[in-house]
Amino acid sequence: MTIAHMDCDAFYASVEKRDNPELASKPVIIGGGKRGVVSTACYVARIRGVRSAMPMFQALKLCPDAVVIKPRMSAYVEVSRAVRAMMDELTPEVEPLSLDEAFMDLSGTEKLHGRPPAVMLARLVKRMKDELGITGSIGLSHNKFLAKVASDLDKPRGFSVIGKGETADFLRDKPVRLIWGIGPAAQASLDKAGIRSFADLLRWEQQDLVARFGGTGERLWHLARGEDRRRVSANAPVKSISKETTFMEDTASLDVLDGHLWRLAEQVADRAKAKSMAGRVVTLKLKRANHSALTRRISLHSPTQLADVIYRQSRALLDQVGAQGPYRLLGCGISDLTPESQADSSGDLLDPQAGKRAQAERATDAIRKRFGDSAILKGRALR
Repeated sequence: MTIAHMDCDAFYASVEKRDNPELASKPVIIGGGKRGVVSTACYVARIRGVRSAMPMFQALKLCPDAVVIKPRMSAYVEVSRAVRAMMDELTPEVEPLSLDEAFMDLSGTEKLHGRPPAVMLARLVKRMKDELGITGSIGLSHNKFLAKVASDLDKPRGFSVIGKGETADFLRDKPVRLIWGIGPAAQASLDKAGIRSFADLLRWEQQDLVARFGGTGERLWHLARGEDRRRVSANAPVKSISKETTFMEDTASLDVLDGHLWRLAEQVADRAKAKSMAGRVVTLKLKRANHSALTRRISLHSPTQLADVIYRQSRALLDQVGAQGPYRLLGCGISDLTPESQADSSGDLLDPQAGKRAQAERATDAIRKRFGDSAILKGRALR
């Protein structure tokens, strides 16, 4: 058993509690305003029923005494990098899924470290607690599917192992919702077919599952038997970088939208710079009051990681559709990603001031890195 899944426990909330010990025993929710959604909830809040992606107004009904904190991405990225460095010391085969979780393939590392994978993973979570002040849960098995299942079995601070010989007995009576990616819609389709447990899946022939569910049916047939041939991929590409916000009140005001758009562009740029990436396509996303969505994209001559460029292109897209509001959600992002060495390499003949703004942004980044994210703010960010 050499495939592991490590998942930090309530990551954002754990970092906030670490940095502010007064929050230790309090319910903490990381997220936006009343019209936003929950990014992360600590386990105190989860006991009250609060869950990630839950609308904020619903979370506050369940847990009215919760301390609500806006995400501090720069702090979470810093801790995530430290965790990643610790994982890299165990194995070069680390596949990050997000800031707070990753797969690891520890094949062949026992000779390198002189200890079996389970011992090295136990040392990893101990180092995370001792050196970073956060906790994590570990799942260890013979493939990615079972490692992910195992890491969720006993959170927080869990450490679960699913051996190859016990796989069939372990899965037989478990609900199919254990399968990663089975959401409410997929569960409803499976319920209609009488499939609620892995035992139900095992009664279906492979061709019948494929006929009923297409490619998903093929995947379900293999997972029902604990089979997953996916490899841990240390070089899995990031496809896009984006950020969005849900407003407390629907708005059609371009001034209000503009202020939010600049802040979102800054956050996208910060993430791109942290990942040393740039994007050739800028995307604007809007959601109307009736939940219908608008998406607009524009391709650039040169990839960018600059907030100024992301903002200006997004604002041009917003001007094209702005009158179709009011809106409840605004988002922007970049895709068709490339290494930052290819970013912002060509000037803009139609905008001779672009080079000066780029230099000013780089100088601003240096100041914020030294003195904090709020050391310099643009006037439009205060709208």
